[in-house]
Amino acid sequence: MSVTLYGLKNCDTCRKALRELEDAGIGTHFFDIRSDGLSHQHVAGWVAAAGVDAVLNKRSTTWRNLPDLLKENVETEHGAISLMSQHPTLIKRPVIEVVGKALIGWNSKTKAALGVNS
Repeated sequence: MSVTLYGLKNCDTCRKALRELEDAGIGTHFFDIRSDGLSHQHVAGWVAAAGVDAVLNKRSTTWRNLPDLLKENVETEHGAISLMSQHPTLIKRPVIEVVGKALIGWNSKTKAALGVNS
């Protein structure tokens, strides 16, 4: 099995996920959402698969620092996708794509779906 992990290279959770995937023998391609660039289509696909609430991280520092006017844009799915495309650090991390699925976050549900034991 091979997966693509979308995250940030300096994110502790992303590094932990990469390490655990490697230990489980799962081939992983890392995609840095800040430096490699992120398309609107990627974000739209994740939102379609998991929903806005699963993808948008309202606990992030980026969210807290956004002006209220921009935060109002997330009331629509299109506005939320556009905002996350412009500010990729608003996306919960990591996002792991495997066989047409998008798994959001590094938690027991994601690990079970990938067959990773921690």
